[in-house]
Amino acid sequence: MAINFLSFVFNSPNFSGDDLSAPASPATARNDCSITPLTPSPSPRVEVRPRMACPFSVVVAIDFGTTSSGYAFSFTQDSEAIHMMKRWEGGDPGVANQKSPTCLLLTPDLRFHSFGFAARDFYHDLDPEEARHWLYFDKFKMKIHSTSDLTMETELEAVNGRKVTAIEVFAHALRFFREHALKEVKDQSSSVLEGEEIRWVITVPAVWRQPAKQFMREAAYLAGLVSSDCPEQLLIALEPEAASIYCRKLRLHQVIDLSMQPITNGLDMDGSRPFDSSFRQAREQLRRSRHSRTFLVESGTGELWSELQTGDRYIVADCGGGTVDLTVHQIEQPQGTLKELYKASGGPYGAVGVDLAFEAMLCQIFGEDFIQSFKAKRPAAWVDLTIAFEARKRTAAPGRANALNISLPFSFIDYYKRHRGQSVEAALRKSNMNIVKWSSQGMLRLTQEAMNELFQPTIVNIVKHIEELMAKPEVHGVRFLFLVGGFAESPMLQKAVQKALGRTCRIIIPHDVGLTILKGAVLFGLDPTVVRVRRCPLTYGVGVLNRFVEGRHPQDKLLIKDGREWCTDILDRFVSVDQSVALGEVVRRSYTPARLGQRKIIINIYCSVTDDVTYISDPGVRKCGTITLDLPEPLPLPGAVGGAGAAAAERREIRATMQFGDTEIKVTAVDIMSNRSVRASIDFLSN
Repeated sequence: MAINFLSFVFNSPNFSGDDLSAPASPATARNDCSITPLTPSPSPRVEVRPRMACPFSVVVAIDFGTTSSGYAFSFTQDSEAIHMMKRWEGGDPGVANQKSPTCLLLTPDLRFHSFGFAARDFYHDLDPEEARHWLYFDKFKMKIHSTSDLTMETELEAVNGRKVTAIEVFAHALRFFREHALKEVKDQSSSVLEGEEIRWVITVPAVWRQPAKQFMREAAYLAGLVSSDCPEQLLIALEPEAASIYCRKLRLHQVIDLSMQPITNGLDMDGSRPFDSSFRQAREQLRRSRHSRTFLVESGTGELWSELQTGDRYIVADCGGGTVDLTVHQIEQPQGTLKELYKASGGPYGAVGVDLAFEAMLCQIFGEDFIQSFKAKRPAAWVDLTIAFEARKRTAAPGRANALNISLPFSFIDYYKRHRGQSVEAALRKSNMNIVKWSSQGMLRLTQEAMNELFQPTIVNIVKHIEELMAKPEVHGVRFLFLVGGFAESPMLQKAVQKALGRTCRIIIPHDVGLTILKGAVLFGLDPTVVRVRRCPLTYGVGVLNRFVEGRHPQDKLLIKDGREWCTDILDRFVSVDQSVALGEVVRRSYTPARLGQRKIIINIYCSVTDDVTYISDPGVRKCGTITLDLPEPLPLPGAVGGAGAAAAERREIRATMQFGDTEIKVTAVDIMSNRSVRASIDFLSN
């Protein structure tokens, strides 16, 4: 079967770089768009990739979360056993510490000091004056999601106000995990492991765009996890997708089925026991089994799926610290592969929203200027206060009769008295906030009403998002909703989801819900072909020239070149938003150097959240990256003399192949005449 390829002619080796935020105006876009298609754009083609035996001896997955992080690993020879990381030093009383808080401490001269509990505890013990010089970073992953123009120069602000480039902070954290994981893997391995025998997997939210995924990859290169010469040694896993991969393996005794628990006002129908007692039992069982740290997974799909028929759909809602990520999958029997039915959706509705609501409540009571001053002058005490709230937040449950007590650090009470000339108790009385009381033991007492007020905005957003997704025609008929991620442990969220959606589908919560993504990421590293079809989150393409057609193309797009009339700025699509793209499906385009001796072709990539676009200057279309093709010196043709060689060089074809079916967009290229590989790279961080 003949395949149509696109030939593009480039009139300049380099294009003007447009500002990311603003669409290019026709005048500037003209420099950007000297590509001429000679044939219609072909649709993506499937290149069947055989399932390869895993070339690595061990897979190490790092779940890099907003509030907590951890790692797990599995040896490919014994892939049904997943080993969780060792217990961390430190930790909070009463909280099972399988993961570590995502916080990092740098010395005043910017050297790495510690990560996790060790960082938090050391920072807490510093003298208040000294603490002001140390750089403490907490929940810093949020910045990567919220920054619209992410680059290698993007900075993060420490609690004391000093700034460091984000890539350095992330690299420090990944380097810490690398050292811990390697030591533990080597302790458990009978043979000597070489660096290239380890496959690394890093998890990211599915709603993250390409620049953020590339940022994590660059941080991993900087941290020395893998070399940029061996990119296939590192996989970027999407968090809800990893959870879905693990959920396929679940047995009935490994889950809590909320649909089996009819509730009224936080009690069972017979009113005998609180709504979340089964969760407490599950957690207790979990704590007892924690010492083993090795989980065994099914070799096929778990018995939970025996009820599912081919074509049944389910949603995984990953409720984490920073984001809520929703993915819709269909399980394909008998092979057990997964097919994504709707592009990943979600937003910044994680558990951090409850923390921000608590901070806003403190500002309302004590004044925003005081809270900002206290954070700046007593950063370690502020961290103490957030830890105290975090511990209480985890125990908040619907229908709880007694108030939750949160200890205020002594330095908070003292600092307030010195700065405001009155007591904390007086401030509470003046604020007229009846839902927060003062206890003589130096504690804020948050009533059930206060906790509801803190949780409601975030929970309402999550439920609304799931309901909107379930209303889409592509998602109609969902049988299961899996709640995963750290925030899914919250009885407040569980009750709200059950109340809103319990009659629509079965709501399943895996035991050890905070580790679901980590375990799934290991399984993904062992077999990355398990998700067979994904949905494209955006429309991607390049700007091209087409023949100008009077009456069809606007006059401001007319470009006269060598006496011929062209329409400029036309978007030539690679893939469309929400298009199904199978693993191994590729888009091919052929490019021709514009002049002899050209050593580089740079192509700007554009993206849009809709498919209803014609030109790269349309509203909502933005330049999001570049493809660079490094051209090798052409080989002399046998028997070619003078002009013949030059003519052949002019017709030189560089064929680029792009893959959109993986978790990251990849590009490869080949020089057709010599059949040599052309170094091709795709960059989303240089805008």
